[in-house]
Amino acid sequence: MEVPAPPPPPPPAGKNRLTTAQKAIAGLAMAAMAVGGGVVGAAVATSFQPEPVASSAPSSPSPVFKSASAQLTVAEVAAKVQPSVVMIQGQSGEGSGVVLSEDGLILTNNHVVVGAGQGGQMTVKFSDGKTAKASVVGTDPATDLGVIRAEGVSGLTKAVLGDSDQLRVGDSVLAIGSPLGLDGSVTAGIISALDRTLNLGDDQPQVPPGWGEQQQQSAPTTIGGAIQTDASINPGNSGGALVNAAGQLVGINTAIASQAAGGGVGFAIPVNTAKQVADQLISTGKVTHAFLGVSVTDATGDVPGALVRQVTAGSPAEQAGLKEGDLITKIGDKAVDGGDTVVGQVRGFKPGQEVKITYMRDGATHEVGVTLSENK
Repeated sequence: MEVPAPPPPPPPAGKNRLTTAQKAIAGLAMAAMAVGGGVVGAAVATSFQPEPVASSAPSSPSPVFKSASAQLTVAEVAAKVQPSVVMIQGQSGEGSGVVLSEDGLILTNNHVVVGAGQGGQMTVKFSDGKTAKASVVGTDPATDLGVIRAEGVSGLTKAVLGDSDQLRVGDSVLAIGSPLGLDGSVTAGIISALDRTLNLGDDQPQVPPGWGEQQQQSAPTTIGGAIQTDASINPGNSGGALVNAAGQLVGINTAIASQAAGGGVGFAIPVNTAKQVADQLISTGKVTHAFLGVSVTDATGDVPGALVRQVTAGSPAEQAGLKEGDLITKIGDKAVDGGDTVVGQVRGFKPGQEVKITYMRDGATHEVGVTLSENK
């Protein structure tokens, strides 16, 4: 008599199954919005560009963000943060902003304030559709940040500030703002890289047709420690929120770099830098910056770094013993790959702060502590 074959053994527990965290990561691959248009280089993302917009509504449930402090869906993070993000409009431009206080203090980019404030009064539009006039509290072109105040408002939902120093490459983030004039837009992505150095102002911001002549180009701004993200950032997102999985503000969306229509790389100013600048603007209307006292250029040899071309007399650099021809390779623990890195890193320090500088002279490596002064 033929004996029936035994039933197949059950599959090993957990085999070929996605964990909850893996499902969350997989779900984040869906596209929230795709738009056309871009400019070569790190161009400021300010004004409305009437390009075609395509959107898709996913039928699957919203993916889940995971963090140590919260377990929120993308939809829950968006709903939590959207009331604290505003649209800033003016006669000559528009952008986004983030609410800092219940009585109307709003953080944004300097180039948004300059663009929206040209030739008339700025207007702030809130997530509930209400609007208010706004005035400038203070701006800082060196860090491309500014603070404005919405007039006659109260009870606003202010942003919850996170800690940008705790960000890691691969962390999930949302970008919220008004790209292409579409207020309240949300896009999802990850942190692609940290500590990027940006040069802004080399390309002229574009303004919508019929909005008058191009504004006079401002001097280039170098920003160090920038956050790079693949969350879609477009003209009009400038000054808006980059938030983490718990809905905490970790960056101010500032620039895009693109060489082709249809997308680009987005950058944000870390919230720790933005808070430091905003606190000074609110309390005094101006910002003090650290001063090292060297003129540098990119190294041309085999060793990457910044070549010192000139040392200012009486500066912290001279007092620390730096000389023309020295090759700066590190500031603190961060490697220097060019002159812009030195400029961006120094702007991230405070006057009076001591910084370790690593440099090469005559083929030998040296380290020196430099106490930065205030840039007058």
